[in-house]
Amino acid sequence: MSHSSRVDRVLRPFPERAEAVPGWHDRLAQSLYAHAVAPWPALVRQGSGCYRDILHTVREHEAGLHSLSDAELQQRLQDLRPQLRRQGHALQPVGACFAVLREASHRLLGRRHFDTQLMGAWALLQGRLVEMATGEGKTLTAALAACTAALAGQPVHVVTVNDYLAHRDAEEMAPLYRFAGLSVGCVVQGMSPQARREAYAQPLTYCTNKELAFDYLRDRVALGDREGSLHLALEKIGGAAQQRSLVLRGLHFAIVDEADSVFIDEARTPLILSASGPQGETADNCRRALELAELLELHEDFRLDARTRQVRLCPQAIDKVDAFAEPLGGVWTSRRGREELVRQALSALHLFHRDEHYVVADGKVQIVDESTGRILPDRSWERGLHQMIETKEGCEPTSERKTLARITYQRLFQRYLLLSGMSGTAREVAPEIRTVYGLDVAVIPLHRPLARRHEAPRLFATPADKWQAVADAAAGLAQQQGRPVLIGTRSVKASETISAVLTARGLPHALLNAKQDQFEAAVIALAGQAGRITVATNMAGRGTDIRLSPDTLSPGGLHVILTEYHESARIDRQLYGRCGRQGDPGSCSVFVSLEDEIFSLHTPWARAWVDTWLRQGRALPAWAIDGLRRLAQWQAERKNVGIRRQNLKVDRQLDQVLSFSGRQP
Repeated sequence: MSHSSRVDRVLRPFPERAEAVPGWHDRLAQSLYAHAVAPWPALVRQGSGCYRDILHTVREHEAGLHSLSDAELQQRLQDLRPQLRRQGHALQPVGACFAVLREASHRLLGRRHFDTQLMGAWALLQGRLVEMATGEGKTLTAALAACTAALAGQPVHVVTVNDYLAHRDAEEMAPLYRFAGLSVGCVVQGMSPQARREAYAQPLTYCTNKELAFDYLRDRVALGDREGSLHLALEKIGGAAQQRSLVLRGLHFAIVDEADSVFIDEARTPLILSASGPQGETADNCRRALELAELLELHEDFRLDARTRQVRLCPQAIDKVDAFAEPLGGVWTSRRGREELVRQALSALHLFHRDEHYVVADGKVQIVDESTGRILPDRSWERGLHQMIETKEGCEPTSERKTLARITYQRLFQRYLLLSGMSGTAREVAPEIRTVYGLDVAVIPLHRPLARRHEAPRLFATPADKWQAVADAAAGLAQQQGRPVLIGTRSVKASETISAVLTARGLPHALLNAKQDQFEAAVIALAGQAGRITVATNMAGRGTDIRLSPDTLSPGGLHVILTEYHESARIDRQLYGRCGRQGDPGSCSVFVSLEDEIFSLHTPWARAWVDTWLRQGRALPAWAIDGLRRLAQWQAERKNVGIRRQNLKVDRQLDQVLSFSGRQP
């Protein structure tokens, strides 16, 4: 640990790493290292068997363990604690601990860690982002590393992407932790501050990235300008510590599951802690702004950039806004205020669409996470956009929100004293992960050879043609071959469209999207049954197992149909990874349309040529479709990298401004 980190642990109310803001020359050096140097040592380390060193050590300590009683095994673990505390994550004590926990897991859970899982856990303890293919057992791998670190005296946060996975994994691994003399807490939405405090006080805590981030922000706000340990000591003497006690006790060691989703996909949006302000004239202002926005013409009065979701008013539109606002008062008297209202109204009308970016449930507008397809409860767009969309949908506008604190995932996870992560898809973003988070990617080999078969992609001129072809393929696979079929879509609207097509054909199927996410576990549990068709948004791609029934293996196992390329090839790979797990048979195919968002936004110049080709009845070769896909995804990723860099820069600037003004960042 650096000197700055040690100092930071003393000065702050709980342990965390000091945030270093690199200069331009440091950023350049980091980028060069991440892109040109880091990948090669990673390959060398993997090829020379660096992560295999743990296997030899574990085997040395395994001799005779199977003959020991449970009590003797537990005593072995307790005897290892002082050694782990003194030596930390050194090879010998960790290998001995892994050996005992492997035997304990076999007895308690009926699951003995594979060699690849031992390698993955060892890499986690070394502070790596571990890439393990879907179905390779990341839950058990994380438990092995987390248990070892907790025995060494480090409070561990195992961070997952939703409440269901946090609760499931904590409950599933609890017998192993109890065997080691460790208690486990779980933080999910709706818990009281006291319950959260008790959960974080445990040696191991399972939580979601969002709950963790907002608990951290609430702690910063509660501290106010009294962050130093001296202030806290004086308050404790004065008896005020109980009233202002913190929820967290520090950022020691985090193991982040689905790390690429958290570190990359969700890092595009800063996390903002806010409080309700006065209702004021919000509803009337939104209604007037929408009325005016509906009168404005695209290209003539305003321009849209769908890629960045920005609106630019033309000069003639500004004149129309000024004339509209002349008899009005309040915010309409401010030129900047009224123009911002109209821009938000245009965004609500043209850039944010129902059942794609949000759903309306119980009279409320709820945001849908575009990378997972799940609802983001209690999240709202800032600067009045959320109220504008609520007014557009006929919902009662919520109160405007006042920002109390904000942070990006980049800045939050950089503050952990030790950080590691797991993902099935990390190689594509390894340079950015190395530059921003300081994590090298460790690629762990498969436990069993991959048996997945990829079919050539097919491109259609219109979405209607695509959906009919998807229905044809699903019917043939499910009804004629008896295979389970998973149809993956990007949005709620797309999932409901293909569901309607299947219904019209009399094809029974299950539908899983942000409107039915509470039934996710039950739907996925049956998705591997013979002849079953499941339609799902991206949520089916992360953290859930599709177990095949025995009668589906001989026909070819699960077949996955991707119906639209995502902005990142990683998310495509996540969906493909639902089939062909642990040596099981499986196959996947791609049915996409030229009118899909990724092509219309990122390769519009190619649409006319390809459309002419398709309407002549000629199929585009597979290599051409793949080339078009690669180009569109490269353009999208380049845009998203820029957004993440800008968010991080703005967040650091606001941090300085708010700190200077005495408010919490």
